[in-house]
Amino acid sequence: MIFGIGTDICDVRRIAAAQTRHGDRFAQRVLGPAELQVWRARGQRWPERAVRYLATRFSAKEAFSKAIGLGLRMPMTWRHCEILNHASGAPYVLVHGSLHDWCAARDLRFHVSVSDESDYASSFCVAEVRSPARADA
Repeated sequence: MIFGIGTDICDVRRIAAAQTRHGDRFAQRVLGPAELQVWRARGQRWPERAVRYLATRFSAKEAFSKAIGLGLRMPMTWRHCEILNHASGAPYVLVHGSLHDWCAARDLRFHVSVSDESDYASSFCVAEVRSPARADA
């Protein structure tokens, strides 16, 4: 059963400008620990890919927050939600802390898609209840 659906589109130039203004602090505020490792590795080899990575993660977290119906209110925080990739390249959502507990209480699992093209990054997220009896928890 679908719990919620979220989508987002993000201007990559806006993310690049924020990174220019705030330096690494912007990425450290938005990205979780595993995401930061990927971002740093990409940034060392391809600075433009690091900006795109940050933009897709920003967009995906916005879509995720809409799918769970919280927006950016507790327990949803930027760093409690990570958008990582399986070895196949498919993105997935990993939640931590109180956000993990909130999602577990509702027996939620997530499907996420991210894409970027020149100036824009877009994302789509579906939150699904594994056991419909727990949807109202």
